[in-house]
Amino acid sequence: MRFLMLNWRDPRNPLAGGAERVTLGYLAALARRGHEVWWFANHFEGAPAEDAIEGVRIVRGGGIGTSIWRARQWYRGHKPFDLVMDQHHGIPWYAPWWCRTRCVANIHEVLGPIWNAFYRWPLNVIGRWQERGTHWLYRRVPFWTACQATRDILRRHGVREVAIIPYGVHTVALPELDAKPLAQPLRLAVVSRLAPNKRVDHAIRAVHALRERGVQASMKIVGSGEMDSELRHLVGELSLGERIVFLGQLSEPEKDRCLQEAHFLLHSSQREGWGLNIIEANALGAPAVVYPVAGLTEATLHDETGIVTEAETPAELARALTDALKSPERYQFYRLNAWRRAKAFHWDAVLPKACDWLENQATALPSSLTTNDH
Repeated sequence: MRFLMLNWRDPRNPLAGGAERVTLGYLAALARRGHEVWWFANHFEGAPAEDAIEGVRIVRGGGIGTSIWRARQWYRGHKPFDLVMDQHHGIPWYAPWWCRTRCVANIHEVLGPIWNAFYRWPLNVIGRWQERGTHWLYRRVPFWTACQATRDILRRHGVREVAIIPYGVHTVALPELDAKPLAQPLRLAVVSRLAPNKRVDHAIRAVHALRERGVQASMKIVGSGEMDSELRHLVGELSLGERIVFLGQLSEPEKDRCLQEAHFLLHSSQREGWGLNIIEANALGAPAVVYPVAGLTEATLHDETGIVTEAETPAELARALTDALKSPERYQFYRLNAWRRAKAFHWDAVLPKACDWLENQATALPSSLTTNDH
């Protein structure tokens, strides 16, 4: 069968993140099953027009405002696909109205408040309004997502069919947990794109709050992005240069070593489709302390595999970490549960069901987008 993914970014785009990693996981698995798999994405500076990654054929064309038109042009020059996957990142590709074949929508999270992190009024309000309207427009198109909270929002917006397909990770869980006593200085890690909606500044301010509480802590920040300079300035402003280090992009083995060494992963994003780095950290023996937001509360089970704070503030992150230091036995309980649970999210456990669902969608009859509601 022939599959096509439409996504603004591909894995080699400098702005690629977790969404592109999991997308490649699904598509590469389809390719290994013998299917012909394509991925159309925006072009970026220095990129070839065509590429291949793990058996997936990458085609790049257009940019903001033009890539949908370029995708349609390219699509018309190819023989029919069995399934087109229209990935939503605030704005979709509107593929059901031009692909003339079976189409499903893939979404990681409903942006909602994230619009406010990137745009000011009135663009943030317009973005939220159009996102909700788009979901209603797509109400007869099958969706798939990894997050129950995302599914619930889509249903409230009128979408009729939403399948939950878990994300997988390549990280192999430790054969057995290593000894990692919880003691000062706390070793913390952040693995994130340095973007406004990730609120990495909250993690930095949490280290400052820990210092104010008399708790010794250090933190390693893994990742890059447009907030890099601003975050480095904040570290200097708070005199945390000896406690916080920016590591930039790391290779997978280097990132794994960082996570395995950490006592806790911190995640203070506004909203997530899941929390890949949480599961990766869990597999390597590091539980997470996260904010009480969609996606993160599913990746971390409060008081079982980690800690969900009561509020979305650096002070709450610091309080949760300070309290954890008082219960080192509870910390080992988190580590064990998180490590065991992470094994269920390895790609080997996730991909068979995911590929089965996509293949079933490819063989179903195209759904009507014009039937009247009753």
